[in-house]
Amino acid sequence: MWKSFCNWLLYKRMGWTVDVTEPHPDKYIICLAPHTSNWDFLIGQLYAGANSISSNFLMKKEWFFWPLGPIFRRMGGIPVWRSKHTSMTDNLAEYAKQSKCFHLTITPEGTRSPNPEWKKGFYYIALKAGIPILLYGVDYKKRRIQCTKTIIPNGNIDDQMHEIKIYFKDFQGKKPENFCLGDI
Repeated sequence: MWKSFCNWLLYKRMGWTVDVTEPHPDKYIICLAPHTSNWDFLIGQLYAGANSISSNFLMKKEWFFWPLGPIFRRMGGIPVWRSKHTSMTDNLAEYAKQSKCFHLTITPEGTRSPNPEWKKGFYYIALKAGIPILLYGVDYKKRRIQCTKTIIPNGNIDDQMHEIKIYFKDFQGKKPENFCLGDI
């Protein structure tokens, strides 16, 4: 019933389409961009529900207040303390290595504001765990969710981050002025 509702709302009522050609193995990280609005979360949850995809996601700890905290945790949310230096990437990579199934969605911009310095934690988690990164773009202008490229981390982070940013250059976020690729 939930799947049918998500299908109806996202595809029929809201008019979104999907272009996903990449396989989804047992373990992966979804790199999702652009992230310019809180609507991105709703679109992502509807897409996941419509396609029976479950994925954890990182979200700043400030969103985990009552009553949202328990709801976000149940949906797969992992709170992030941005002011503290924790070993979150190491812990997530180790968890991914030991798990039979691991799906994590991360927005590399780390914020809904323009940010030319994308966070690289998702890359390091994938590299350390030996898992692929699926590039998911959300294009509000075309009302399309697209995943047509997978990155296998090889340790050459500068070249691969450049390749990742190039992939997202043509996607338009809900608030296009908030999307920034920096120097590419």
